[in-house]
Amino acid sequence: MKKKQEHRIRIIPLGGLNEIGKNMLVIEVNDEIVVIDCGLAFPEDEMLGVDLVIPDISYLIKNKEKVKALILTHGHEDHIGAIPYVLRDLNIPIYGTKLTLGLVEIKLMEFGIDLNSVKLFTVRAGDVISFNNMRVEFIRTTHSIADSVAVAIHTPLGPIVHTGDFKVDFTPIEGEPIDLIRFAELGKQGVLALLCDSTNAERPGFTLSEKTVGATFDRIFSQAQGRVIVATFSSHIHRVQQVINSAEKQGRKICVLGRSMVNVVNKALELGYLKMPDGMLMDVDELDNYPLNKIVLITTGSQGEPMSALSRMASAEHKKVGIIPGDVVIISAAPIPGNEKFVNRVINDLFKQGAQVIYEDIDDIHVSGHACQEEIKLIHNLTRPKYSIPVHGEFKHLIHHAKLAMELGERNVFVLENGKVLEITKDGAKVVGMVQAGNVLVDGLGVGDVGNVVLRDRRHLAQDGLFIVVLTIDSATKDVISGPDIITRGFIYIRESEPLIEEAKKVIKDVLYFCNKNDITEPNAIKVILKDNLRNFLFEKTRRNPMIIPIITEI
Repeated sequence: MKKKQEHRIRIIPLGGLNEIGKNMLVIEVNDEIVVIDCGLAFPEDEMLGVDLVIPDISYLIKNKEKVKALILTHGHEDHIGAIPYVLRDLNIPIYGTKLTLGLVEIKLMEFGIDLNSVKLFTVRAGDVISFNNMRVEFIRTTHSIADSVAVAIHTPLGPIVHTGDFKVDFTPIEGEPIDLIRFAELGKQGVLALLCDSTNAERPGFTLSEKTVGATFDRIFSQAQGRVIVATFSSHIHRVQQVINSAEKQGRKICVLGRSMVNVVNKALELGYLKMPDGMLMDVDELDNYPLNKIVLITTGSQGEPMSALSRMASAEHKKVGIIPGDVVIISAAPIPGNEKFVNRVINDLFKQGAQVIYEDIDDIHVSGHACQEEIKLIHNLTRPKYSIPVHGEFKHLIHHAKLAMELGERNVFVLENGKVLEITKDGAKVVGMVQAGNVLVDGLGVGDVGNVVLRDRRHLAQDGLFIVVLTIDSATKDVISGPDIITRGFIYIRESEPLIEEAKKVIKDVLYFCNKNDITEPNAIKVILKDNLRNFLFEKTRRNPMIIPIITEI
């Protein structure tokens, strides 16, 4: 008699836990894997020179033959931004809604990737795709971007529900409200596991509807005497639509600034997710043709990004648009943790240019796209999961979410870390180990070639500077032919520190005399002794510890 198959499910987060962004989750059912989302994160302050951070997909590469699909919940960068990098190693089918894949196509074209070489499949809420061991169902949700979905992965042990980023908005800007009925139906069937958005798990109550921002825009636009400039995320289609609506009511034209904003607005107009009257959109070169009180600019830069259109306007470095005294600038976004100082710098620069700046602290120009505590409780009560796994958030968010779940009577709550493997069988669930997971740093064209050693060197250089010793030695006699010459960068200004330089040269000559006397002729050995003696000398004289690089040439 054939033995009945023992089904095994593994849930493995590769990103998005104990951090904001870089969302990626593996669902492995027997010998099949689907991946949910493929996002990036922005570098932390200590990641000097790094442009982006993407997930480590070593586990997926090792199990390439098992990976059946990449499932996308929506089109924000922290959920799709790493796709061009991942496709280099895993060219797997990608499933997403129409707008989500439209934004993916923009990214792929920016990277010069032929769209015909990528397997993109458009789905709608309610669709189901099937594999041997599981079926993936897409469920309508509401978020700060159109066409967002949750997914239910139907497995032999029951459905696993992943909410994606969501909020419960009963008056969305576009489309229908979140499909709470479907969540309830799944709950009646018996949800095996719930992976729920934790971003706002600290905040009590409900998240306000996106439509509340539109009323604030209407008031500000009607009172503005000059131009109105609105900065928001380029992918926040609902917010952009409300800017268009308010501008239309006041008879204003729209101009879009910033490469990503231009690309996304054009794609959303093409796909029908943005609606704008004919003739309302104008080019930046047409700005001088209209009165100031008939112009609205929609721009990137809500996070204070140094190269964004708004930052360049604030610092008077934009080639085509400057700030005019009396401009009303609305920063319609909340700073991502870590970006506060960049946003504040832009706000201060805008005020210095004579603009009136309106931001979240002083008016209702932003609402979150994530569920607060009561909405999180609602999803838990509707689905009544056997196991709960908070996702998407820093550790504090995951802990607050776990406490909410336990207050609702749930006892099987797992707070995971990136790389931890939660295994579920008919006998229960437990953490069974770790897989390789972490950060892959993107710096220019390099992906993964910047690691801890390089970052440590960059921090060292940034904090203490560079001290270079150059000398030439006769290979036969070991006498110094030229030098020592000293070059410094970011340590001292040589012209104002000549006595210190002369003392350092004496230290170098003393080391060379010591090496010659003790028959130490190997250049690398001489370099080590030079570095040790110079480090001690420079620290004693300056209380600084520059990076010391001896360059010894033998001829």
